[in-house]
Amino acid sequence: MTGPAPECVTLAEGLREMRSRTGLSLAALAERTAYSKSSWERYLNGKKPVPRQAVEVLCAMAGEPAGRLLALWELADTEWSGRARHTRPPTQPAPTSPPTSPLTSSPASALVPAGAVGATGVHRRVLRQGLFIAGVGVVAVAMLAAQSLRSHGAAGSPTGLASPTLDPVPGCQGEACDGKDPKPMACGLPGRVDSLGPPHRTSTGTEVEIRYSKVCAASWGRIWHSKVGDMIEVSAPGTRPRRVVIRSTADTDAYRFTPMIGGSNRTGLRLCFTPAGATGWECFDS
Repeated sequence: MTGPAPECVTLAEGLREMRSRTGLSLAALAERTAYSKSSWERYLNGKKPVPRQAVEVLCAMAGEPAGRLLALWELADTEWSGRARHTRPPTQPAPTSPPTSPLTSSPASALVPAGAVGATGVHRRVLRQGLFIAGVGVVAVAMLAAQSLRSHGAAGSPTGLASPTLDPVPGCQGEACDGKDPKPMACGLPGRVDSLGPPHRTSTGTEVEIRYSKVCAASWGRIWHSKVGDMIEVSAPGTRPRRVVIRSTADTDAYRFTPMIGGSNRTGLRLCFTPAGATGWECFDS
């Protein structure tokens, strides 16, 4: 009984790595996404084909670009769908060529001593293996080309994951986003979010910035290179401040976000940072 294709194994390994960057358990992933705990277990262990949107959402929750995993997903999807079997070359023996002189013999036949027992069979196997490797290479190039075309418009303008045909529908918009996590709401996907001003490096080396999503019409704060106990708070006039505290070492190794402030008004936004064990603030305006 054959095992899973290498493309599917590689994708599952990439998904497990991305999940570890989120610092979330399977139960936490189920709570924050549209996929159940048992589904995530099957996706991460290669037991079940994973939806493209699940790959995108997982990357967004980890704060990482999705391009590499989506390219792997394209290759794995050809195996799940059976398209790979139709694109591989047939395995029937190659036609027997007439005898050739030493001056015209191919490199493959030159490796087989003249008169050796089974030389013709070896020659055929070499040809078949060469055809198979070439066919797999063509499939891989085609899949990567398809991914490139999806990531760039027909006119050459980048579209990335902003295309509504590829992205999950945003989970909220405007005031409905107030207090919600930008990751499971799919507001922070690449192509949907911008930084309001440059990132700020704090006195302790922690980095922070204000983020804004036009698709969701909402803002939030982001922190990374942090320490356990660090805190950021994002606020705007007339709204309730939103904050996040770094509570574990898993949080220090990835991006962490405040809940969102809903609304399209980006003026007056302020992000304040409090280092672990301190009471003073370092504040930055949008």
